[in-house]
Amino acid sequence: MIAIVGPTATGKTDVGVLLAERVGGEIVSADSMQIWRGMDIGTAKPDAALRARVPFHLIDVAGIHETFSVARFQRLALEAVRDILSRGRVPLLVGGTGLYIRAVVDGLRMPPPADPAVRARLQEEAAYLGSPALHERLARIDPQSAGRISPNDAKRIVRALEVFETTGRTLTEWNEQDRARRSDTPWLQFGLHCERDELNRRIEARVDAMLRAGWVDEVRSLMEAGLHPGLQSACALGYQEIMRLLREGGSLEETAQAIKIATRQFAKRQRTWFRADPRIIWVDVTGRGPEEAAEEILRLLSQPALRQRNKTRS
Repeated sequence: MIAIVGPTATGKTDVGVLLAERVGGEIVSADSMQIWRGMDIGTAKPDAALRARVPFHLIDVAGIHETFSVARFQRLALEAVRDILSRGRVPLLVGGTGLYIRAVVDGLRMPPPADPAVRARLQEEAAYLGSPALHERLARIDPQSAGRISPNDAKRIVRALEVFETTGRTLTEWNEQDRARRSDTPWLQFGLHCERDELNRRIEARVDAMLRAGWVDEVRSLMEAGLHPGLQSACALGYQEIMRLLREGGSLEETAQAIKIATRQFAKRQRTWFRADPRIIWVDVTGRGPEEAAEEILRLLSQPALRQRNKTRS
């Protein structure tokens, strides 16, 4: 299974589509901005022509008023991966959201959902009855977790009881499910690298193209539909700046410059995240088109030693 990662504006989607066509694959988007319906131009979603060439998964899966967690992404992405594999196709995980990539590649453990009201009540019981009394309750429900948690560790006892009360499953069952979710199939991760000056030029050109394509009108329509700065969806790059322009007025040129600066800073954080993973095999796309990058990845994929060297821990 193949992952294509790297900073924004390095051409991950185009490379992913070319690879998918060559290996019989389907793309699972790992982009935390492209999940939002209606946020198309500013998130650089693949257009209709690209989507007609290969199937895409996990695009447009949430409304702008929803919250969307890494755990939800992980569940949906793993379901998509299993579906793709069941049909004899190759999953290609493509995107620049590092935590999303880790959630799938490493089976990153996601905590069970919390319930503040249940937690507050259990904390009151612990304060009134004492944590050993709640530990005895936990031992009857989930002896394995009780065996790992000290009778005096009120915080962990309350959390374990909260999980059972809110989900109907013990913390031990959640942990076992987490282990079962992890895949023994290795992911081969390829990172697209672009020299900084060229990447900055690509970012600036893309922001300008998005604005010419009607990004401001897109944000105006979304605001009429209820988009506001407090929503999770509004954190997508550039949307806050354009909302501010529409609310307060100002210069489109200054807004564009602010978006370019924020995007360059975001790309730097992405580089730092992905460079920390020694398993990623880097492909230089400086001065090269997506066809050349895809060909290089295909050549690398043909090397048997690569799979052994780059096995993901299970």
